Amino acid sequence: MGLALAIGAGAALTSCVDTDSNLVDFGSDLHSPNDTVYSLLGIMNKMQAVADRTIILGELKGETTTVTEAATTDLKDIANFTATAENRYNTPEDYYAIIQNCNYYIAHADTNLSLRGEKVFIREYAAVKAFRAWTYLQLAIHYGKVPFFTRPLMTEAETDPSLHPKYGVKEICDYFISDLAPYLETDYPLGNSSYNTYFIPVRVLLGDLCLWAGRYREAAQYYHDYLTHPDQPLPPTGIYSVSWTGDNDEFIGRSMSVSSPLCTIRMEDEEFDGIVSYLDDVFESTTDNRYYFQATGSGAMIELSQAQQYVKLYTNTSTGRPDTLYAPRRTDAYQNSVEMGDLRYSGKVTSTYTTGVDGYSEDYQSVSVISTSHVPLYQTSSIYLRMAEAYNRAGLYESAFAILKYGLSTSTVEKYINADERNRAGNLLSWSQYYFITQDMTTDELMVNTAGIHSYGSGATHADTLYAIPDDLGSSKDSMLYVEDLICDEMALEQGFEGQRFADLQRIALHRDDTEFFARKVAGRGGKDHFDQALYERLLNRDNWYLPLE
Repeated sequence: MGLALAIGAGAALTSCVDTDSNLVDFGSDLHSPNDTVYSLLGIMNKMQAVADRTIILGELKGETTTVTEAATTDLKDIANFTATAENRYNTPEDYYAIIQNCNYYIAHADTNLSLRGEKVFIREYAAVKAFRAWTYLQLAIHYGKVPFFTRPLMTEAETDPSLHPKYGVKEICDYFISDLAPYLETDYPLGNSSYNTYFIPVRVLLGDLCLWAGRYREAAQYYHDYLTHPDQPLPPTGIYSVSWTGDNDEFIGRSMSVSSPLCTIRMEDEEFDGIVSYLDDVFESTTDNRYYFQATGSGAMIELSQAQQYVKLYTNTSTGRPDTLYAPRRTDAYQNSVEMGDLRYSGKVTSTYTTGVDGYSEDYQSVSVISTSHVPLYQTSSIYLRMAEAYNRAGLYESAFAILKYGLSTSTVEKYINADERNRAGNLLSWSQYYFITQDMTTDELMVNTAGIHSYGSGATHADTLYAIPDDLGSSKDSMLYVEDLICDEMALEQGFEGQRFADLQRIALHRDDTEFFARKVAGRGGKDHFDQALYERLLNRDNWYLPLE
């Protein structure tokens, strides 16, 4: 039966906590290894219910995506921050279904049970705790203050609102930082690296929780230690990019390499098997939507992309020396105007014109990062960007900027980060130098395998003299805010259509205590000539950032 968890005086969240139909049938206790897999898969199935919403809410409540005329009323209301409790995307009970099942598992798992000297449940136990913490963080991001409980509610009496406090993002983060810290070194469940992407990395989640809580140095340390862990170091920022091809001083065609997500919510292929993703019907042209895609890149996103400077290094044939070439700054110099500047947007979004199909839209859109097989939660580049945000807020703004322009390496640190900052950074700038070296399989030469994240779409950023921290900034705070603006822009350029934007803007605005920053960004999604004054005024009230719980 569905029970209502009352919120405040006289208000109610209908079916927020379902003590019956939403609870996976674990049995009264979990005592066998088979129980661990069965119960964990049940919780992962519950995660599927919020997967599409992670992308939709994260994108449509930011400024880099806009809805089209073909969008449903529910999607338009999400984008306009006017969604009611009846909106199909406003279903907090799906998040609480995950929490209920996690709480039940945590309360009933026998964590002392051992087999051949290893605790049977510990890996799954840590994974479930990570799922719960992530889910509560999503609730706080999208709903503000939410009912908080960490034990399963099994009777109607237990849903009494007076028994449960309402926590905001700071309280939730502080709680789960302590709750997850003991599981830093716990391996992933299922014992096979091919399944690792199904689980949330505890260290990364701790970094996120610390970042939201304003514990910047701790956040930086968690991200650093995850990326450079001696047992399983990840490649550094890498050389993933969308770039112009052609020798010497030519811009001919584009090439694109694709990075793989580190963590995803895996979706079903058929409805018969469970929950499938319909993100393609929102962001792409499909036969089901008759090519009428419902969301696309905003005017602000395209203007930001076009404002970047693409830089190419080539060998000057007359001098035999390396030289720098800047791409043209005229939209008419390109076959498609969105190719001016940074190439990531045009690399992700393909727009074509179709004719002759009765009842179908003439505009056709495909978005390369939208997948119905999985919904990404973490990418390597996203972790580096949050690490840059944490470094910058911790007073290490040259280190943060280096992540954007050069990529972190031993030579980068020595050349571009001043001695005082290196001393203050301590081990945050320490790692094995071999993480940044790869061997060319053809020539056997050792090569640097990292680059600044901005170069993923803007070419040889390390050679761009215009992409720099100005020398005339008045204070360290001015430098921090300047770099934070660059990081904020880079998050938009790098993470488009990945569901991160609303959270990124909200977090930065909260850290600045600057409501107007968020309101101005989102109200400006139409571009410089299409500012939404009504939306701006609505968002000057922080309560309107969040979905209603009742």
